Amino acid sequence: MIIKYFVKLCKYKSKYSNFNDFYIKYFIYRYFSGKKYVKKLHSQRYPIQFTLRMSSTIIKQSIFQGKTDRYQGITVFSEEESCSVEEFTDKLKNSMDTWKNDGKRGVWFKVHLNQCDWVPILVKNGFSYHHAKKEYVMLYYWLPQHESDNVPSYAHTMVGVGAVVLNESDQVLVVKEKYFYTAPMWKLPGGYVEPGENLVDAAIREVAEETGIQAEFDSLLTLRQTHQQMFGCTDIYVVMNLKALSQDIQKCEKEIAECKWMDIEEYLNHPHVHELNRFFVQKMLHHKKHNIKIKCDHGVHQLLKRPYTVYSVLKTDDENAFEFNK
Repeated sequence: MIIKYFVKLCKYKSKYSNFNDFYIKYFIYRYFSGKKYVKKLHSQRYPIQFTLRMSSTIIKQSIFQGKTDRYQGITVFSEEESCSVEEFTDKLKNSMDTWKNDGKRGVWFKVHLNQCDWVPILVKNGFSYHHAKKEYVMLYYWLPQHESDNVPSYAHTMVGVGAVVLNESDQVLVVKEKYFYTAPMWKLPGGYVEPGENLVDAAIREVAEETGIQAEFDSLLTLRQTHQQMFGCTDIYVVMNLKALSQDIQKCEKEIAECKWMDIEEYLNHPHVHELNRFFVQKMLHHKKHNIKIKCDHGVHQLLKRPYTVYSVLKTDDENAFEFNK
């Protein structure tokens, strides 16, 4: 049957300059629609324009359309392209063959809960899990046979923030958590950064949620990195120096056992403060003594048109810029 179609197409090669496009569309058209629709390709009843329009429609119905990214990958969104389980396997095969011929690299299927019956079929056809969220699972297949799979792992680092918050009396805001430590420890307020949240905003939010204290950004102090934490992820903890804008504490009853303002010297020598938190406060004192700030600036990427925040070190010439009462 394939040879028959090819011989028929060769007769029209001299009439149509775009023979490759014509061949693909006409072959798929005849393959899926059968003989009853077209007997003479260029007859008045079935003009070439009609044939090509029909073939384009059939092509779209027989493969997933997806969306191509800048890395020559393609992503299929299950909520945007409906397909029954009975038709899925054939449509997947047709799509994969087409994408291979088109030189696609990574093939992604974002499968939402309503189409979860796609998942076992994709896995049986060589797809791997990449990541999952509450409402969907993402699977992928690396098409190039002579190119190593360079798809990055999904987010493997969790980011938290802590804050050294000072009031006008040069006291530091400290908390005891209800559930974190077996032995109660005085620590800095803080928590995990929400998706799409800036570090500074996260620190200010966590302080307000845990203690009721309103604060503003002064400087980034330092960060700590550790591995094999929650869900086996790397964990980065970024510590900010914030200036308190209010004084009255209203602790979060759900998470916080105790909360208070504590003199810095008392905190640095308290038996229920671990060494890392002492280091954070000592670093704050060091920055102030040497007039150092790590400030943040906001901008928009020229090419990607996406907002960003950049942190940089600033050493001022004004010795009073970081006034600190000893």
